[in-house]
Amino acid sequence: MTAIKERPILFSAPMVRAILEGRKTVTRRAVKGFQIPAEDTAIPIGDRQRWSAIGQRDPRYGFCVFGSTEAECAKELEVYAPCPYGKPGDRLWVRETFIDLRGTGVEHRPDPDGPLQRYAYAADCRPGSHSDEARKDFGLKYKPSIHMPRAASRILLEITDVRVERLQDISDEQAKAEGVRLYTDHAELGDWWHVEGIETYSADPLKSFELLWSSVGGNWNANPWVWVVEFKRVTP
Repeated sequence: MTAIKERPILFSAPMVRAILEGRKTVTRRAVKGFQIPAEDTAIPIGDRQRWSAIGQRDPRYGFCVFGSTEAECAKELEVYAPCPYGKPGDRLWVRETFIDLRGTGVEHRPDPDGPLQRYAYAADCRPGSHSDEARKDFGLKYKPSIHMPRAASRILLEITDVRVERLQDISDEQAKAEGVRLYTDHAELGDWWHVEGIETYSADPLKSFELLWSSVGGNWNANPWVWVVEFKRVTP
């Protein structure tokens, strides 16, 4: 039997909350490379896939490096650059901002008959909350998500679909599945969408996703190729 492959993936605290609440079931990550056109006539014809960005045309031959249409380019990209996050059936363990409570004297048992809880997570302690203030009182500091070991991860995701598309090809439903939140405080005004931590509201979930993409340093206007990774949460 082939072993299930697991890979780590980073999510911010708001996106972790969205996953835990069932609002986020897909993530988009920029395809590395193949984005910026770069002409180099010294590259042999057989290696012309390295000529330029996916979808760019080779001026010597008059056709797209990976195909003549966007769809063909996307399919070719999946062959030349397999998704670094895996394929359907593979799993992703979530890295998030955390605290290792071992030796702090703050370990506790959520279940009286269960083990000590060794880890605490930023996603569970919103800034300014009672739990966050208690953390400060005990002098506890968060560790960046990139340093989270596998043993500390509490969220395991199973990939259900992987594809390549342009960032701006995202649909309304996909934007909602990215974890943007429906603002319900003024229901009489209709549906308004926003991203936690960004004080901008929009009647268009696509606009909220654009703000989310930009908030992590992405360039919406560049309309890059992205990996679209759909997933479902499974029991760790």
